[in-house]
Amino acid sequence: MTGTLAALALIFTQLSLLAFGGGNTILPEMQRQVVELHQWMSAQQFSALFALAQAAPGPNMMVVPLVGWHVAGWPGLLVTSIAKFGPSSLVTALVLHVWNRFREAPMRRTVQAGLLPVTAGLVAASAAIIVEATALNAVLAGIAALVAVLNLTTKLHPLLLLAAGALLGLTGIGQG
Repeated sequence: MTGTLAALALIFTQLSLLAFGGGNTILPEMQRQVVELHQWMSAQQFSALFALAQAAPGPNMMVVPLVGWHVAGWPGLLVTSIAKFGPSSLVTALVLHVWNRFREAPMRRTVQAGLLPVTAGLVAASAAIIVEATALNAVLAGIAALVAVLNLTTKLHPLLLLAAGALLGLTGIGQG
């Protein structure tokens, strides 16, 4: 158990420092670490934890403590939470101080403009990882595509789309 907790601490500390542009940007690497490298869970289990975390109120990175809990119970939940949220919070506080100091600098606007496509690409990669793990057949892939289009082209609340997907899942559409 101690080795697992140490591995969780190392993985989530690294992810904390890589979470540039928001927590969802690290989902592909988080999934790779816990599913492919350590095999602590399946891709479907990871996607289910992610969906549960997104449906819950609160921060969008509630998947972190859920992964920790799944892997190592309450100690895992505590370790992953501290490792993920501690380092990035400290770095954010330090960078925010410097960032505000150079509020009017032209370099700041250039950096911000350059980071937008990087962040968008990281979020798109996260979405692709989740869809790949859950769209196990053509029907489920079609539902995922439809929800993505609706999310981008309408003002429907994402939780409404999630609920609709859950209802479709309960009806058995796309199974087998």
